[in-house]
Amino acid sequence: MVYAAILAGGIGKRFGSSDIPKQFLKINSKPIITYTVEKFMVNPDVNKIIVLTPKEWIDHTKEIIKKYNSISDKVTVIEGGASRNETIMNAISFIENEGNLNDETIIITHDSVRPFVTHRIIKDNINECRKYGACDTVIPATDTIVESTNNDSITSIPERKYFYQGQTPQTFKAKELKEAYESLDDKQRDILTDAAKIYIITGRFVKLVQGETYNIKITYPYDLKIAKSLIEEENND
Repeated sequence: MVYAAILAGGIGKRFGSSDIPKQFLKINSKPIITYTVEKFMVNPDVNKIIVLTPKEWIDHTKEIIKKYNSISDKVTVIEGGASRNETIMNAISFIENEGNLNDETIIITHDSVRPFVTHRIIKDNINECRKYGACDTVIPATDTIVESTNNDSITSIPERKYFYQGQTPQTFKAKELKEAYESLDDKQRDILTDAAKIYIITGRFVKLVQGETYNIKITYPYDLKIAKSLIEEENND
């Protein structure tokens, strides 16, 4: 089975909104998260969608999905974890409790505030995961990357051609991801930034999937303006 885990556990600190997490803010009268859920709901290769959100927002999430995405047995809303990877592990526990965690089970992990993922990206993630066990959506870095280990001066300027900007989805064989995560010690877990790093730390292979420049993550208020323009463009196509 193919599960999509929509990660909606953030509270929008960088966005500057203290009243409502950014995934629930509206673009053209619809909450951001509903655009994201829709992309996976209409994808025939995705069997089930798990939306993971803070405990206090579970009921609200259920209400808006019912209102904007329609009632569907394909979507389940559950509580996320204290961190991104704990949230993903909660999704895997849900899959295991359903009796569907096996060697072929795929979990697509995706940011709830990245509503412009395409069906091509989702399809490529599923196909590459089936072949290689894990994949990460990226685009080539367009700016020069500057490293500073002291936060004051340039330490090095690596060759840009070797660098990519990470996006989501990140997709894995769910059982292997769980086993890899459980093999980490506390120190290793503390340095995790995303699920792909679990594979890198444990010496596993992660295939690259080509993303899109417009597959943006809505992180700052400026991103919301860009998102509004992109959705208007989608509606006019």
